[in-house]
Amino acid sequence: MRGRHFAPFFWVQALGAFNDNVFKNVLLLLVTFVAVPRYGWNPGLVNNLAAGLFILPFLLFSAWGGVLADRLDKQRLIRNLKWLELVTMTAAGLAIWWQAYAVLLALLFMMGVQSALFGPVKYAILPQHLSRGSLVHANAWVELGTFLAILLGTLVAGPLAILAGGPWRGVIALVLVAIALAGLVISHAIPAAPPVAHGRIGWRPLKETVAVLRSAWQHQRLVPALLGISAFWFLGTCYLTQLPQWTRSVVGGGPGAVTLLLAAFAIGVGLGSLICARLSAGRLEIGLIPMGAAIIGLAGLDFAHHDALSAHPMALTELLAQPRLWWMLADLTLIGIGGGLYIIPLYTFIQLRSPEGQRARMIAANNVLNALFMVAAALFGILVLGILAAPLSLFFALLASLALMIALGAALARPRPLMRITIFVLVHIWYRLRLRGREHIPDEGPAVVVCNHVSFMDALILGGASPRPLRFLMDKPIYESPWLNWFFRMAGAIPVESERRDPGGMRRALEMVSEALANNEVVMIFPEGRLTPNGDVQQFRRGIELILARNPVPVVPAALSGLWGAWSSRRFGAPFTSMPRRFRARVSLTFAEPIQPQEASRANLEASVRALLAASTSAEQGGWGVTQPRE
Repeated sequence: MRGRHFAPFFWVQALGAFNDNVFKNVLLLLVTFVAVPRYGWNPGLVNNLAAGLFILPFLLFSAWGGVLADRLDKQRLIRNLKWLELVTMTAAGLAIWWQAYAVLLALLFMMGVQSALFGPVKYAILPQHLSRGSLVHANAWVELGTFLAILLGTLVAGPLAILAGGPWRGVIALVLVAIALAGLVISHAIPAAPPVAHGRIGWRPLKETVAVLRSAWQHQRLVPALLGISAFWFLGTCYLTQLPQWTRSVVGGGPGAVTLLLAAFAIGVGLGSLICARLSAGRLEIGLIPMGAAIIGLAGLDFAHHDALSAHPMALTELLAQPRLWWMLADLTLIGIGGGLYIIPLYTFIQLRSPEGQRARMIAANNVLNALFMVAAALFGILVLGILAAPLSLFFALLASLALMIALGAALARPRPLMRITIFVLVHIWYRLRLRGREHIPDEGPAVVVCNHVSFMDALILGGASPRPLRFLMDKPIYESPWLNWFFRMAGAIPVESERRDPGGMRRALEMVSEALANNEVVMIFPEGRLTPNGDVQQFRRGIELILARNPVPVVPAALSGLWGAWSSRRFGAPFTSMPRRFRARVSLTFAEPIQPQEASRANLEASVRALLAASTSAEQGGWGVTQPRE
């Protein structure tokens, strides 16, 4: 938030989202409470027309915006779009002053055009300015800023709309123009982001829409992420559209209660985004997607079960004294938290996996799909609540069931990431884990990680802490444990049988390791071959040299400290034969820079791990004031 490569962009997009929602909500309030009584307009028709005018540009111009973002300097494009926003808000201010409400509807369409063109560049610029490890945090802050801007814009719109009926209506114009002008000024601080693709830019919005959707479909690994994000906006649209009706019929409150419920949802999304950034720790955590969807579903089911708070309407002060209102707010906050956990990895996945020259086009395709799913959400509401006349509780229960189905599908499609993030969370609950040097594990390509072996928890800690999934070598008798074999198979463990028991066991294990490295995976081994009997690093065996002879890949040394003396170590006899002696023990895991295969002899690797362990122990004594127990 202090760096020039992110902070200006963050404030530009947050101010833009705030201005969008101030203008949109002021317009809806003016049309509903001023224009409809004055001109006799049909309120339902006008409100739906306004919603359609704002969504239509996303269908028409998102794809063209993706082409512009790929083929123009994104800094210059953002500045031009902020100029468009300033012109639109100036015209809106004049229309409000002259009370030209039909003109305001046309300007709402223009604001939708500006937002549709800004959408692709919003996420496409971040990978050009930030490192891979910063993208999750950046996306989390963008989502936090966006939803808080939406909330604040909704809150500010009410008082501003009241001013429209008197001589102070010029204040609305000043606010809209001032926010747009502030965004334009800040946009000049955004660093340059050169185009990543070349070609002629023509005026073919409809043709480009078809082209980007076809292109997105050809990138099959992106399709689930694109549909997953659109499913989030489907659920969000359904919730936000029906919350006013829920407030009236179930909560028994007025506009203040609606705002309170919206605030709980928006704050939840912001909290979920920050929790996602914390859990991800700079890496793409696909496992958070089913976890977030499950939270949405479970909290949604609980939200749907609430009965009416009162048989008659209550003031906001009366509602705040109702425990069940706070229960509803907690449910909505949890739904928002689940949404933050769910949506951030999906956006990050598209940013990282899209071809660089088509990244903005893929995001544009997603915006088109989002708009289609938002229209589908409106039709779904009409079908369930209008045609079928189902109660609101059933409507929200259906949404929760859909979220749970998404969670189940994502978990079954990619079980290992979910297992890894679950282990990561559990390990952090059980230990006070300090991590250093995770950036030394290559972002892409094959690698081998070697580490000292202190306890039976080592593999779980390494697997949870690694920025990439690890394939572990383990003793075949443990691998074939009837209670845990399913877990080891899901984790992708590689069983190794001793040559004494099975002469061909080592050869088969080496072949599986070679296959994993050929698939650009990371393989983790404990070269000592057994748990340490005294807390010190034991002599490395020849298995690592056999692996590197077949597959000369970089080797990342790692060192674990703080686990000697744990109930899963051998310090007090056989592991797991006594009760755990320490909860929240201080554990340190440190990775060193990769060693090239030609220098990675087992003697060099053993020396590297020993030095790393000594440095880690010294750092613990200085930073934590404790010593590493030794016999």
